[in-house]
Amino acid sequence: MLTINNIEVVYLKSILVLRGVSLEVPEGKIRALLGANGAGKTTTLKAVSGLLRTEEGRVTDGSIEFNGKRVDNLSVEETVLLGITQAMEGRISFEHLTVEENLKVGGCTTKDKKQVKKDLEMAYNYFPRLKELKKRITGYISGGEQQMLVVARSLMSHPKIMLLDEPSLGLAPYLIELIFKIIKELHERENLSFLLVEQNALAALDAAEYAYVMENGRIVLDGPSEKLIDNEDIREFYFGLSEVGEKKNYRDVKHYKRRKRWLA
Repeated sequence: MLTINNIEVVYLKSILVLRGVSLEVPEGKIRALLGANGAGKTTTLKAVSGLLRTEEGRVTDGSIEFNGKRVDNLSVEETVLLGITQAMEGRISFEHLTVEENLKVGGCTTKDKKQVKKDLEMAYNYFPRLKELKKRITGYISGGEQQMLVVARSLMSHPKIMLLDEPSLGLAPYLIELIFKIIKELHERENLSFLLVEQNALAALDAAEYAYVMENGRIVLDGPSEKLIDNEDIREFYFGLSEVGEKKNYRDVKHYKRRKRWLA
């Protein structure tokens, strides 16, 4: 469904951020993209969704294809109409609007009012808490409720693939579990594909069948999630576990060996 082929991304005509990134998201699958802050994960999502253009960034090499169509130079409006939506990091919403008004914004591509009403009920079915809050001003709901809202709002445009940027960021453990449970339900019931950017590696690998690890604008490791969970480097770097299961203090670690994909 989605193929990112060896792309480079440059901001402000001078800052090289992505350096030959390639990955795939097959139809009806969940793929995770892991990496530390600044690795280039969010830039990768924005390259797909068209948001790069709002930040003076562009794909300068390589290509991005969605269902056989080049999308790397399309606008956000065009990518949404093709079936690509992005739920941005930070739970960005229209804080002065009600919860239901925010959801209707997500359904602005649908002209049939009856269909919008059906879509609202679908969103409320996946997120019952939002139905209770539908008249509440969005700026006054909790962080977990706002995260539910941005995912539900993305759902309103009938996406074929959803790009999720740090959905667990700043949430309590039980809310993280709830959000990922809903992601799995959407994947199973709606046959919805996901490209999931996460620093919570354990949650991401549990949800995704396959994952990519990014570092300094490159993909350095990829493979089935069950293999990555058992990978010594992943366990040490992301879970903080040594071979004997003891947590390490990374302030005292001077060197970390990474098995880079391009050296394999």
